[in-house]
Amino acid sequence: MDERVDAAESASTPRSVPAVTRAIAILRLLAASRTPLGVNMIASKLGIVPSTCLHILRVLVAEELVAFDAEAKRYTLDAGLLTLARSYLRSSSFGQRVQPRLEEIVGRFPVTALATRILNLDHMVVVATARAQAAMHIAVELGSRQPALMSATGRCLAAFGEYSAKQIEGRFEQLRWDNPPTRDTWLAEVEEARRRGYSVDLGNYLRGVTVIAAPVLDARGHMAHALVALGFSDEIRDENLLRIGTALCSAATDLTAGE
Repeated sequence: MDERVDAAESASTPRSVPAVTRAIAILRLLAASRTPLGVNMIASKLGIVPSTCLHILRVLVAEELVAFDAEAKRYTLDAGLLTLARSYLRSSSFGQRVQPRLEEIVGRFPVTALATRILNLDHMVVVATARAQAAMHIAVELGSRQPALMSATGRCLAAFGEYSAKQIEGRFEQLRWDNPPTRDTWLAEVEEARRRGYSVDLGNYLRGVTVIAAPVLDARGHMAHALVALGFSDEIRDENLLRIGTALCSAATDLTAGE
């Protein structure tokens, strides 16, 4: 029996488990919703049979991942997710190693610094944050999901990720920017990121915001995490921009050695 389990775990293509897939979809839908949702609304949005949706919701409630308001008959995320998140952050050696580097960066520059975990070509998750002690700053929530191919991080992912040019170009056409770069400009900036080890987004992703990112590579030489600094463009210029990029690149190189 153990041999069969080991063989299943080593398979390159995961087998579909509908109940698990639907439960995850429900959690993500509730996370994205600003208001509690009823079972029929959840089922409709996800294309799940209402009775099946209700059964999954009851299990999630029993596991304290979802809360149910009996009076309003609505569902929201519950605090059990925080326990899982804290356990991940506590056990993540990367999170423990990266936090001091982020604190060092925000101590030197007027930026919000964060580390992300690359999930795939579409998404990354913020796993550590730090911010400068300034009256005005850009807030990014720990655990938030961000588009992986956007901004400076996306240029690094295109340069250092494990994805083909065809995959990347197909996704690029679907991106939505505040101030979109042309395809040729973006590709040139990808090459520049590959050359110097970090990338810069000057207000393309968000107008008035400069984003700088450097890749942290895994043992195969592919991008696994990103170190990111973002701040208001009028505070990050010229020499400061270079200094931040160099600091991020140095920290990312040190963290890569520990991957």
